[in-house]
Order: sequence, then structure tokens, then C-alpha cells
Amino acid sequence: MLSWALAFLVIAIVAAVLGFGGIAGTAAGIAKILFIIFLVLFVVSFIMGRRSG
Repeated sequence: MLSWALAFLVIAIVAAVLGFGGIAGTAAGIAKILFIIFLVLFVVSFIMGRRSG
């Protein structure tokens, strides 16, 4: 999931450099949402992994 967030971040940067503001904003928003989901899943798996060990 982190790779998808990074991919959308790269798409947003390239679109912003080329002047596509709407696409850049959308891609940056998607990247932000995916990164937050990744962080939540990482924390949950970290907590669950420590309990079972």
C-alpha cells in the first residue's frame, strides 16, 4: 500500500510540474489517504504482533 501512495505522490509531482493542477491535487489527495491507511494498518499490525508474542 505504501508503494501505491508513493506512486500517486510521484504522479502528483509530475502533473504539478507539467501544469495539470486538478490532476495533481487529486493524485496528492489519493496519496495522502493511502498513506494514512498504511499508517493505521501498520500500527494495528504492530500492536497485534506484540500481543501474540
